[in-house]
Amino acid sequence: MTGNCRALLAELNLRGEMAEKPSILRRLVKPLLSGAAAARSETATNLREFSARRLPLVWLLATVIGLVVAVAAIVFREAIGLVQLPWLGTASEEVVSAASGVPPVVIFLAPVVGGLVVGTLLQMVQPKQRTLSVADVMEARIRGGRKLPFWPGISSAAITVLSLGSGASAGREGPVVHLGATLGSAICERFRLPDSARRVLFACGVASAVSASFNAPIAGTIFAHEVVLGHYAFSAIVPIVLSAVVGTLLTRLWFGDIAAFVIPEHQITSYWEFPAFALLGATCAVVAILFQFSLIATDWVARHVSMATWLRPVVGGAGVGAIAVVFPEVLGVGYETTDAALKNNLPLTLMLTLLVAKTAATAITLASRFGGGIFSPSLYLGAMAGGSFGLIAASAFPELASSEGLYSILGMGAVAAAVLGAPISTTLIVFELTGGYALSIALLLTVAVAYGINQAVHNHSYFQRQLEMRGLFVQEGPHRGLIRAKRVMDFMDLPDKDAEPQRLDAGDETPVLLPSDTLERALQLFDSGGRSRLPVVDERDRGQIIAWADQVRALRYFNKALIDASIEEHR
Repeated sequence: MTGNCRALLAELNLRGEMAEKPSILRRLVKPLLSGAAAARSETATNLREFSARRLPLVWLLATVIGLVVAVAAIVFREAIGLVQLPWLGTASEEVVSAASGVPPVVIFLAPVVGGLVVGTLLQMVQPKQRTLSVADVMEARIRGGRKLPFWPGISSAAITVLSLGSGASAGREGPVVHLGATLGSAICERFRLPDSARRVLFACGVASAVSASFNAPIAGTIFAHEVVLGHYAFSAIVPIVLSAVVGTLLTRLWFGDIAAFVIPEHQITSYWEFPAFALLGATCAVVAILFQFSLIATDWVARHVSMATWLRPVVGGAGVGAIAVVFPEVLGVGYETTDAALKNNLPLTLMLTLLVAKTAATAITLASRFGGGIFSPSLYLGAMAGGSFGLIAASAFPELASSEGLYSILGMGAVAAAVLGAPISTTLIVFELTGGYALSIALLLTVAVAYGINQAVHNHSYFQRQLEMRGLFVQEGPHRGLIRAKRVMDFMDLPDKDAEPQRLDAGDETPVLLPSDTLERALQLFDSGGRSRLPVVDERDRGQIIAWADQVRALRYFNKALIDASIEEHR
C-alpha cells in the first residue's frame, strides 16, 4: 500500500513538472524572440538609412575615383620625365646627376623656354591665368562642395607638367591633389548626390592622389581628412580608405613597392638627444617661417609689377635658370638632393647654401606663375635644415649625436608640417616615405615644436593664407564658410505665379538684394537697416522685384545649415 502511494505521488509530481515546463519555456523564449525582433527592426532601419544616404554608390564611386586618379597620377609623373628628356637626357628623378653632363647654357635656357610655353598657355587657356592647387580644392569644399571646373583643372595639370619638366623649382604633389579632386568632382557630378557625399568624394580623389604620389596610403587617408574635409566623420572613413588603397595598389604595380627614399637604418644614439630634437624643431620652425615669408614677399612684388601674363614665367625662368647654373640641385622637385641628405652624402656648407638657393628658386617659380606646389620644396628644405643641424650637433657632442641623416628625416617632417598646417598627415607621410617608424617619438616631438612655433608667428598654414586672400577664413570656424557659401536665392520667397510684377519706385532708397548675394551680405543689410524684409531684384534690371528675403527665414536657414554641418562631421 505504501509503495502504491509513493508511486502515485511520484506520478503526480512528474505531471506537475511537465505542466510547469511550457510556462518556464515561454518565459525564457519570449524575451529572446522580442530581442530578435528588435534587432531585426533596428538592422532594417539602419540598412534603409544606409541606402537612403546612397552610401553603397558612394563606396563604389570611391573605388572608381581611386583607380582613375591613380592612372592620372602615373601619367602626370611620367609626363614630367618626358618633358625633361630632350634637354636633360633622362626621364628619371636623378636631375642633378644628369645636369652635370649638360652645358650651362642649356640649364639656363630650359626654364626660360619652358616659361615662354607656360606663359602663353596661361594667357590663352587658363581662365584665371594661373595654375590650380590644394587651396582651390579647400575653397571648393568650404563653398559647399561645389564642382571643380574640369577643363581648367586638366589644363592646369598639363601646364604644371611643362613647368616641372622644364626645371621649375616646385613640387608635383599639390597639383596632383587638385587633379585628383577635379576628377573626383567630374565623376560624382553625373550622379545626384547630397553635398555631404560630394565633399567626401572630393576627399577620395585627394586621398588617392596623395597615396599614389607618395606610395603612402595611411598618409593619404589622413591628409584628406585633416586638410580637405577638416573633420574625421565615420561615414567618410570607408570611401576614403577604399580610394587610397586602390590608388596605392595601382601605383605600386607600376613603379614597384618601394618607398620614395631608400635610406639606411637610423637609430637614436641616446635619450639625452631629445632636447636637441626640440631645438631642431625650433630651428625648422624658423626655416618654415622664412620660407613662407619669402613666398608671400615675392608674390606681393610680382602682383605689383605690371607685366604681360605670358612674360612672367619667362622672367621667372631666367631667375631659376641663373640659380640652377650654379646650383643644379634646385631644379625640379629635388628628390635626388633630398635623398642624398638622408644618406649623409652632403657637406654642411652645401646644405646651408641650398637652404637659401632652394627658397629663392621656389619663391621665384611660384611668383612667376609656373605650375607647382610647395610640398616637395618643404621636404627638401627640412632635409637640408635637419642635416645641417645634425652635423653641427655631431661636432659639438660627438658621443651623443646621431647621424645627420636621422636629423634630416626629422627636419623633413617638421618643416613640411609647419608650412602645410598638417602635422599628423605629414608625420605619417615621412614615416611611409622613409620607412622610419622607429623614429616616431623623436619625429612627433620635432613636428610639434615646429608646428606650434609657426602657428604662434603665422597663425595659419600657407594654404590657409591663400584662402584668406580670397576672403575665406578657415580658422574662424565652419560658420564663416557657410555664411559666405549660401546665397539669397537659396532662401528667398518667390511671389505667386498670378501676382502682379512689382517695381521699385523711382528714388526709393530701400536696400535691395540680388539672388547671387551671400547670406552674410543679407544678414548685414537686415541688421544695419533695421528691416525684417528686403526686396530681391533682378540681376539685369535692378528696379524689378523678383522675390522677397525675410530675416527670420534667413536665420532659420543659417541655423539649419550649421546643424547639417555638425551632423555631417559626426555621422
